[in-house]
Amino acid sequence: MPVYKAPLRDMKFLLNDVFDYPGHYQSLSSGGNATPDIVDAILSECGRFCEQVLSPLYQSGDEEGCQLNNGLVTTPKGYKEAYSQYLAGGWQGLSAPEAFGGQGLPTSMGLFKQEMMGTANWSFAMYPGLSLGAMNTIQLHGDEQQQQTYLVPLTEGRWGGTMCLTEPQCGTDLGQVKTRAEPQLDSSYRLSGTKIFISSGDHDLTENIVHIVLARLPDAPRGTRGISLFIVPKFLPDGQGGVGERNAVHCGALEKKMGIKASATCVMNFDGATGYLIGSENRGLECMFTFMNTARIGTAIQGVGPAELSYQWALDYARERRSMRALSGKKEPDQDADSLIHHADVRRMLLTQKAIAEGGRAMLYYAAKLADHMVEANTQGNHKLADKYDNKLGFLTPILKGFLTEMGYEATNLGMQVFGGHGYIREHGMEQIVRDTRIATLYEGTTGIQALDLLGRKVLLSTQGGAVREFTFKIANFARKQLTNKQLRPMAVELLKLTAQWNFLTVRVMLAARKDRDAVSAAANDFLMYSGYVTMAYMWLRQATVAVDKLANGGTESSAFYQTKLHTAEFYYERLLPRAQAHATVSVHSTT
Repeated sequence: MPVYKAPLRDMKFLLNDVFDYPGHYQSLSSGGNATPDIVDAILSECGRFCEQVLSPLYQSGDEEGCQLNNGLVTTPKGYKEAYSQYLAGGWQGLSAPEAFGGQGLPTSMGLFKQEMMGTANWSFAMYPGLSLGAMNTIQLHGDEQQQQTYLVPLTEGRWGGTMCLTEPQCGTDLGQVKTRAEPQLDSSYRLSGTKIFISSGDHDLTENIVHIVLARLPDAPRGTRGISLFIVPKFLPDGQGGVGERNAVHCGALEKKMGIKASATCVMNFDGATGYLIGSENRGLECMFTFMNTARIGTAIQGVGPAELSYQWALDYARERRSMRALSGKKEPDQDADSLIHHADVRRMLLTQKAIAEGGRAMLYYAAKLADHMVEANTQGNHKLADKYDNKLGFLTPILKGFLTEMGYEATNLGMQVFGGHGYIREHGMEQIVRDTRIATLYEGTTGIQALDLLGRKVLLSTQGGAVREFTFKIANFARKQLTNKQLRPMAVELLKLTAQWNFLTVRVMLAARKDRDAVSAAANDFLMYSGYVTMAYMWLRQATVAVDKLANGGTESSAFYQTKLHTAEFYYERLLPRAQAHATVSVHSTT
């Protein structure tokens, strides 16, 4: 069975050399304890936990899956023990406020943890991952009593969390939500309705599950303006930090899925369940976006993680498996055939996986700094500054979610291709990575929905192209500084051209949309993919710039490490970035 190895060298290269996280943490009120030594220790210990505890459960969990018996959901063998170790390590509260029992470290530290966990075993990582979204929602929008009641056990991991949006008659179109919330004399509500596709809807890992539920009040307006948000616990709190009587919410069925079979995806029935309003009436969707944006960034990890895992396993296989001779001549004359890695097309596939995984990781870490600043501003009550960073992060979120999951799925298919026929066989694990990754392009909004969010909402409606102008200005300024370097100049010139073209495409769609709004939908997917390729190109130029400097002046890693970074950047620009032009061409044709 293949094993996962935490890519700590690549992670630290980004943290310390590319994005200067040590300096970044010094600027945060929550970063005082995030010293380089502490960060290294946390990353190393989390890597060990993922390698030794979570990774061995990846394939066995897929084969066993979750079970529903007598209304109770059980997780696969080993999951409860792994979750106990997860809690003992204090991982759930890593970035949670100290006031609720957390360690108070920056938000980004939680993302680094989640990346390793999601790469080692995505099904397991979803259970605590959904809880983080519930915690963020209650922290930002819950009243003081709700925070005191729910955030401590959620932070400790004794309770889990979910988000309950989708219903049988509606997916992304939440204006069709029918779940009803009837007000009660004690200020609570009775919720009735059915939710589907609810990840972690029921399981045996925690003593309670806190459902964050969208529902309608009796006099609510039609559409999305009439949706409110509620807390509906599986067991009602007993007022002393524990659980009391069972609430009227139950798992009616487990979805039979293509992948992530060890993650309990439930049909949840609310039969007059007791719930409590979060935020204002009919403002639920606004509050829910806190949860949804958290989930979308988390889902972007499911593009990077599987690409990394598939690459690791494919690379090991390509080094060991022998087949035919290299076209350039025998590479291992004492063997009957050469290793797969000596074949140029196999190296192409491996380099594509590597470029996607490491370029995608850089995109995530870049966004994580914005998230840190946003949380810092909210904590200090500086709502204007928080909105500024929220807008920056909001622009990147659909790119991260849409582009990275599409590219991650491509990478997993390439890994399966490296294995050939063996990749199609379950014992090698490659087909499982493909199956598990397929959902990432669908849930939390399909790629098409992310594309409409990016182009329609974030670029055209909210900023009239300003979001693209601001981001490309930042990219162009960085690229211009590299024009004097002979090794970096070709990449810098290409990136400058693309930033100009990105603005041209934005204006082109904006003008076309004045005559025909369908032009936005027609161009959106290609616009998103173009945006993703250019953003990843920016990340690779940043990595290449550091690599060139370290090769000249020395660094903590070997010259071979930095040379490989530079070669991978060049590969991305030469072999993957040209795809952006095809998307640009289609975007233009979509507006005519």
